[in-house]
Formats: sequence, structure tokens, C-alpha cells
Amino acid sequence: MKVLLLGASGQLGREWQRVINEEYSDEIALLPYSSSDLDITHYQEVSDEFRNQKPEVVINCAAYTNVDGAEDQKKLARKVNMEAPLYLAELSQQLDFKLVHYSTDYVFPGTKLDKREFPNGYLEDHPVDPVNWYGKTKWEGEQAIRQTTENHLIIRVSWLCGQFSSNFVKTMLQLGQERDELQVVDDQWGSPTYAENVVNNCLNLLGKDIAGTYHITSKGLISWYDFAKAIFKMNGIDVSLEAVDSDAFSTKANRPYFSKLSTQRIESLDGSEIIEWKKGLKNLMDHLP
Repeated sequence: MKVLLLGASGQLGREWQRVINEEYSDEIALLPYSSSDLDITHYQEVSDEFRNQKPEVVINCAAYTNVDGAEDQKKLARKVNMEAPLYLAELSQQLDFKLVHYSTDYVFPGTKLDKREFPNGYLEDHPVDPVNWYGKTKWEGEQAIRQTTENHLIIRVSWLCGQFSSNFVKTMLQLGQERDELQVVDDQWGSPTYAENVVNNCLNLLGKDIAGTYHITSKGLISWYDFAKAIFKMNGIDVSLEAVDSDAFSTKANRPYFSKLSTQRIESLDGSEIIEWKKGLKNLMDHLP
């Protein structure tokens, strides 16, 4: 299977490369492209490369993910998160490849009421209502793909972390070495998604030639404070950790209070594995340098 990977230098893109190179190199010919190799907003270049390579699957890990920055750079965020995926979907129709696209828990409203009413998380078809521009553009990108090609997989993730690039786990480990005291919000709830688990579940979906929208995250519901506390405990880092409300930190973009994604749909498929969040954290820690 010939797979073209966009956004190859990000944490999910790099995880795709690691897993394929270590476990599936005989079955999958992976062509990775960072944004400097192939910018998804340069449509003619994208079209020329796709027509030349003739991939069977295109995995789009490229996105504008700066949540606060999106409030200032609205046109750029929409171009990367909506307009470019629309073009990829059009190419999917023309060239007959499956498009795998990643989206976010931020498409949902994430209210405190929803936390009480949906303790197991949002189902894939729950009504959306993003509270920031980033979430809005990611939802528009989803819709653009759905309305253009049936041959797609849209994967929503939340609190993504992995071996590569920056993420909450790495930030906490660094701050834990630098500071004696830290404040972490305890009124935003969700569950971390581990990059390795995302890749493995996506490979299962591709192997079954399944299309549609799926949620991938880990089991359990925690706050960022709970997550930080577990990171420090697991690594034997002694930090005075204070739980605070979101109001303690001024951010340009609103954040949802509740970001839990239901994994009921993907768990119903043979071969899928949704891990418990502490197990995923331990596995990640074992692989960090």
C-alpha cells in the first residue's frame, strides 16, 4: 500500500513514520512530507505531486493548531484547516485515494452541563458548537471533506501527546525540573490521546477499508491537574502543585470545560484497542529519552 503522509514533522506525523518504519515497512510504502517539503495550501504543487506519486491513501496530519493564535490569524487558520482539506477531498475524488484527516474535541461546546449529561463523552454525531475559532475551522474542514468525498476517515482526538514534538506531558516534565511550585487548571476535563494508539487504531481502520468519523482517545475522565499530578508522581518529581480555575490564566481563545470523546464506536470494531489513560502515560514515559 502506498501512503502519502502530510505534516510529517509534527508529533502525529513523526509517530506514523516510527510505527510504519519499525513494524510495517514491508507492507506500506510511506512517503512523508513536512510542510517545507509540500505545503498543503500550495494547491498546484500538491496536485502535481499526488498525480505523480499516485497514492492509495493520503494521511493529513497538517493543521493550524495554535488555538490562541487562530483568534488573530483567522484567515490563515481557515485556509489550513478548512480550505486545504477541501482541496485534498477534491483530489481524493479525482485520483481515487482514501483521505485520512485529523480533527479535534474542540468542535464540541464542552459545557459543564455536558460533563454531567454525557459522562462517557461526546458521540461522533453529537451536535457541534465550537467555542473558539480553531474549533470552528476544524469543524468546517470536516464538513468540507464529508460533502466532497465518501472515501474518507475523519479521526477526532483530544489532548494529543506522544514521543515527538511539544505537548503537555513534555511541558510538565520540563517545568517540574525548573520550578518548585506550579498552578494547573482543574476545571477542564477530558482524556489524553496517545499518538501511538492513534496510529495503531487508524491502521486497523485502514486494514478494514472503513470510512466515516471515529473518536480515538483513552479511557477515563480527568482534569489537566489530575494529569499533571500523575506525570509528576510517575516520574518521582517533587513539585508543589496547586489546582486553579481557568480564570487564573488569561487566554485569547475560550477553552471547553469538557472535552471527553466517546470511543464506543471504534471499540465495537474487531482489532481496535482503546487504552486506559494511566497505561498510555506509563507507556509514553517508557519511550521518552
